[in-house]
Parts: sequence; structure tokens; C-alpha cells
Amino acid sequence: MELTEDDVIEILDLFEKSKFDFLQLQHGERKITVSKGGYAPPAQPAAPMSTPQPVAAAPVAALPSAHQAAVAAPAPSASEALVPVTAPMVGKFYSAASPSDPPYVEVGTQVAAGATVGLIEVMKVFTSIKTEIAGTIEQILVSNGDFVEFGQPLYLIRPNSVPRS
Repeated sequence: MELTEDDVIEILDLFEKSKFDFLQLQHGERKITVSKGGYAPPAQPAAPMSTPQPVAAAPVAALPSAHQAAVAAPAPSASEALVPVTAPMVGKFYSAASPSDPPYVEVGTQVAAGATVGLIEVMKVFTSIKTEIAGTIEQILVSNGDFVEFGQPLYLIRPNSVPRS
């Protein structure tokens, strides 16, 4: 039996009302990770939100292992260093403020640190997704209306300090 969007919303509502700071739930192939206030359990190393870590450009499925490899191995070359913008929570991703508006960003868009690049909706509450660094949007990894998980990479940004090869 697959989890429906209503099931996920009910889980999020129960989590929000609970005293828990972190929840990780796996049902079949779907894995849901939710955190309050940026809490991460001690077993999972979490990079500080103010210091994004570069990762090598890779397909979405390979990003977690590429990030681990980038931490364990020497930093990738300047031409490959991209920084992910990740989902701050579980919810539905929107690339624009409304269906009739253009997307906040497209591939090639220059963004400033703190720029809004998308929205995540949970129970009719919208949260802005903001960049931590200035740079150029190199890849968009999700589509408008996709359900996203906490920490899921949404965009890859080439920082302004990293030259293009």
C-alpha cells in the first residue's frame, strides 16, 4: 500500500503537534525525514546551514554519495564545484508564486545570497526556499508540483567565485 499525499499531510500534522524534534519514517520505497528547527540526530552529520559544502556535479540519485566522497576526498576541481540548495522541510515544491507567474529562477539565472528560488507548501502554509550563496543556477533537480523531502537537493548553484570551464 502506497502512502498518499493525504497520509503524508496527516503525518506532518501529527509530527507538528508532537514533542518530537526529528522523525524518519520509511514505508516501502518512500522515506520521509522531518525536522523541527534544523535539528539533526547525532548519528547523521549535518553541515551548518550557513556554510554550504560544494559537491561534484552528479545525477540526483548519486548526490548523497558524491557529497560523502567530496568530504572524504580532496575537493573537486573549481570547474566541477556546485553547491546544492536543499529543501528545508517536507512538502510540495513550487517554482513560482502562482501558476500564472514565471518561475523564480531558470538554468542560467544569476542569484544573490538570500534570493528566493522556490516555495514549499505544507498544509496550506508556504515557506520560501532561499539561497545561501550568490551564483548561477546550473541545474534544476525537481519539477513544479513535486513532493520533496527534508534535505533533498532542489537546485545546483555554481558560486560566483568558481569559474566555468
